[in-house]
Amino acid sequence: MLKITGDGRKLGLDQRIINQLLPDEPGTKVNQCVGNIMQIWRDGEADKLTQLVFCDISTPQAAPSKKAAKQLDNPTLHALEQAVPLDEPEPAFTVYEDIRQKLIAQGMPAEQIAFIHNAKTEVQKKELFSKVRTGQVRVLLGSTSKMGAGTNVQDRLVALHDLDCPWRPGDLAQRKGRIERQGNQNPLVHVYRYVTEGTFDAYLWQTVENKQKFISQIMTSKSPVRSCDDVDETALSFAEIKALCAGDPRIKERMDLDVEVARLKLMKADHQSKQYRLEDQLLKYFPQEIETNKGFIKGFEADLETLATHPHPEDGFAGMEIRGDVLTDKENAGAALLDACKEVKGSEPVQIGSYRGFTMSVEFSAWKQEYTLLLKGQMTHRASLGTDPRGNLTRIDNALAQMSQRLEATKAQLDNLYQQQAAAKEEVGKPFPYEDDLRIKSARLVELDTLLNLDGKGRSQPEAVIAKSARSSVLDSLKRPVPPRNPEKKPKQHEEVR
Repeated sequence: MLKITGDGRKLGLDQRIINQLLPDEPGTKVNQCVGNIMQIWRDGEADKLTQLVFCDISTPQAAPSKKAAKQLDNPTLHALEQAVPLDEPEPAFTVYEDIRQKLIAQGMPAEQIAFIHNAKTEVQKKELFSKVRTGQVRVLLGSTSKMGAGTNVQDRLVALHDLDCPWRPGDLAQRKGRIERQGNQNPLVHVYRYVTEGTFDAYLWQTVENKQKFISQIMTSKSPVRSCDDVDETALSFAEIKALCAGDPRIKERMDLDVEVARLKLMKADHQSKQYRLEDQLLKYFPQEIETNKGFIKGFEADLETLATHPHPEDGFAGMEIRGDVLTDKENAGAALLDACKEVKGSEPVQIGSYRGFTMSVEFSAWKQEYTLLLKGQMTHRASLGTDPRGNLTRIDNALAQMSQRLEATKAQLDNLYQQQAAAKEEVGKPFPYEDDLRIKSARLVELDTLLNLDGKGRSQPEAVIAKSARSSVLDSLKRPVPPRNPEKKPKQHEEVR
């Protein structure tokens, strides 16, 4: 299946990859790409605009290795070569070389065309990328693996050509990221993607689309479903090949239905998760939060009454009790407060006195290097302390004055909880709105899978039932004489997998 799939990709690109003796059809996407490259090359001559061509198959072939050359270096073979001249093997056809020759034939200088595969080392790659950035090389061909991430040649890029479709959506994003990149001098760029109608290309793009839809659903917060089936298969099934070769329109319907059913199932899972969450909120969250906020409201109201019963006298100071001493002077109270803070070394609150009916405690934050005063009544009120004695007293009074605002915010929160609770009661128990649509499309998908035999459960021919009395005995086969073994025949060895 992997071999058939590979041949399908090659045939969608150029039939000469399968058999280089086949004719070069003028309407192939390789020839269409060459025409676009030449047009853009002529239009961008003044600014030396550059182009990238991506193709993951039919890449340039590597030269013979040194090991292979050494194997040919012996006197016997040299003698045979002198006696019978050996014909050089014809080089294999590659799309890369075909594009290069056609561009040269139409007037493009050979030095302006380069293959990423010819840059073997990092130094050679840097030199090649520099030539592309300066416009010395104006057409660079390569594969996603060699010319994807890390290729910074965007300065003069004006066009990108995707000759084939990779298996992963991320590869397409990497390709496009070479030209849609900061540092490109062109305000408008072109991305060409070539598809041969009626070939394996349609299946490839459909597969990439399905993968991207699943990836988008997983990577966003639109659905709580955090798993999906493995769709990274790179080989066709027998039934899919049969349907594609037959040109059956039902295969397209089946692919669309597969995506739609998957989307509806995700929506249904999302709906069910919301229903469970609403039930939990009605049983636990809303009752607990409502009671908690009611308690806060009672606490703030009680603290406001305490504050009202301990007002400041006109143009005076209500007094502060610190370490058992009652201080009626602001300066003395502020200084005593700072002295009490110096004795606090840890993050645990230490009680130091009282003020206007509230118990005072101090805690120290080693991270912020800051003292915080806690005024405890029914609720806790906080005030950050500084180094100014009078300023600290003002901060404490401001913290107590904010009680009424905190009370109003808590009442608003309680009203909001009541509204959310009422809305949850209306939503809980509602059925999935697209249940009928999901049921109809799922049934049609099963029907198409059966008709196209895509479920892998095609019925085989029924085996003939043989009566037990008519069956041959196993012992009869064991009693047969064993044929003599040929001594010259070597025992079979496991064949090497190539």
